[in-house]
Amino acid sequence: MNNELGLLHVWAQGDWVTRSVFAALLLMSLASWIVILMKALGVVQAKRQAARVEGFWHSADMAEGLAKLGDDDANPFRQLAVEGREAAAHHRATRAQLHDSLDASDWISRALRNSIDSTTGKLQAGLAILASVGSTAPFVGLFGTVWGIYHALMKIGAAGQASIDQVAGPIGEALIMTALGLAVAIPAVLGYNALVRGNKHILAKLGRFAHDLHAYHVTGARVTAASGDGNVVALKRS
Repeated sequence: MNNELGLLHVWAQGDWVTRSVFAALLLMSLASWIVILMKALGVVQAKRQAARVEGFWHSADMAEGLAKLGDDDANPFRQLAVEGREAAAHHRATRAQLHDSLDASDWISRALRNSIDSTTGKLQAGLAILASVGSTAPFVGLFGTVWGIYHALMKIGAAGQASIDQVAGPIGEALIMTALGLAVAIPAVLGYNALVRGNKHILAKLGRFAHDLHAYHVTGARVTAASGDGNVVALKRS
């Protein structure tokens, strides 16, 4: 695109409304790309952490299993294992008190569910920005186009010249705002959909891990569904 129809020319020739729309779209694009990159890195890291779960169950005891999950306190799988361990220990230590009325299975289930809910909130943080940008950016760009066309026609009418040369330039500059709005919205929508799929994958892994942890703390062993014969994988309590 030449200089007469370039973005810099639109900025130079536009009024405060056009410049405000341009700046808003630029900020929306910047915010959406920051969210996409940061959340994508988080999804990739969580998938790597999920790959360590099987090694956790091949450990001699809980301490060794936690070591295999890594020492990152932000690891949702490590957090889940720690919450389950602490809930089981807390219930055993308070049997002689009011916790007699609460079953160990329910107590551990609540602790594991709270941990998953906390992780879900962290995974979904920032996705509202992408949804907002994807749904509003085209209309923001369209508003800029309508405003630009209106002022272009007003200038042409005031000048008394309506040739194609006089119309094409200002109208083309105004249409750039619509294209810019779509350029901002499309990556936000695609990034949102990709991150939602990635989060569902991680939450499914967390759900299966929580099920195994619950079985371990209640029955003393993890039930393996792969064999289908009710075999268990032993893991000593720490």
